[in-house]
Amino acid sequence: MKYLIVGLGNLGMEYDSTRHNIGFDVADALVIKNDGKFTLDRHAYKAEVKWKGKTFVVIKPTTYMNLSGKAVRYWLDKEKILIEHMLVIVDDLALPLDALRVRAGGSDAGHNGLKNIHLMLNTDQYPRLRFGIGNQYPKGQQIDFVLGHWTPSEMPVVKEKLVKCIEIIECFAAQGIVKAMNLYNK
Repeated sequence: MKYLIVGLGNLGMEYDSTRHNIGFDVADALVIKNDGKFTLDRHAYKAEVKWKGKTFVVIKPTTYMNLSGKAVRYWLDKEKILIEHMLVIVDDLALPLDALRVRAGGSDAGHNGLKNIHLMLNTDQYPRLRFGIGNQYPKGQQIDFVLGHWTPSEMPVVKEKLVKCIEIIECFAAQGIVKAMNLYNK
């Protein structure tokens, strides 16, 4: 069985290891854990890794965050993966840094990457993993905060959550979205 794992982020060294690129970081961690390697392919960096009889097609769209839906639509169609077997990993300002949330679908919550995926898929009913980045920024500084780098004090929490994200992806593939939500949405 195949699963499409989509890490959202932006290309470019200026975006590496920023809060907004946490989806790319989760995708990287999953691929590294399973001894995979990304290659540049159509609309995305793509890796294919095996885990317990399952295949994870992992993508990091090259279309930039605001046009992520183009890559998602292409890879769902090309790999013939059901939308319910896709998991999108995204940063979330509304969640505190220590939080992760698994959802079966719902609002884009103002996230431009999710907005474009909704547009391209014509639905908001697809699984996603929201990675809390907190909202500890002065008024008017949201963009700088989101595109900013993790602070040294945040890094231990981020590293711990990266490991937890891989557990969630594996649970999602092995036991489904409902079980993943029940186990990890605390």
